[in-house]
Amino acid sequence: MNIRFATHDDFEQIWPIFHAIAAAGETYAFAKDISKEEARQLWLLTPRQTFVAEDEGQILGTYYLKTNQAGPGSHVCNCGYMVAATARGRGLATAMCEHSQQQAKALGYQAMQFNFVASSNEGAVRLWQKLGFAIVGRLPRAFNHPSLGLVDALVLYKWLSASEPTSGSCR
Repeated sequence: MNIRFATHDDFEQIWPIFHAIAAAGETYAFAKDISKEEARQLWLLTPRQTFVAEDEGQILGTYYLKTNQAGPGSHVCNCGYMVAATARGRGLATAMCEHSQQQAKALGYQAMQFNFVASSNEGAVRLWQKLGFAIVGRLPRAFNHPSLGLVDALVLYKWLSASEPTSGSCR
């Protein structure tokens, strides 16, 4: 498997992955009927960087990396990951998350935050915690899961910098 920068041409292979995940409505807070052009803007054009994980020319997964907040929060990045249903269970999410942390550090980010992880996405929550992310917030009933109804959304955070923060503390 190879993880590389996404190109505009890659979106033709990203779109089926994105569309299936958005249409399911189980893990991302995207409109289930999001258009291909809206998805392209969100996933490929707005982020600072977008990557694909491919095997023999077939895109199996993708992730974006962007600044989470401007100004005083610009040292924290945010990422989103998607894996094709046919490629799940092969370690792609782990590989992409580890790759994204390396990329984030290279871009000068000191921390990574996942803003809105559905608590019902137990596999992802377990993986992010295994990779060192802490649940730092819980938004009660903030995610409307199509079959489970209102479930909590989680905020996960990981300090990436080798140095500890110079002032302040987590409160």
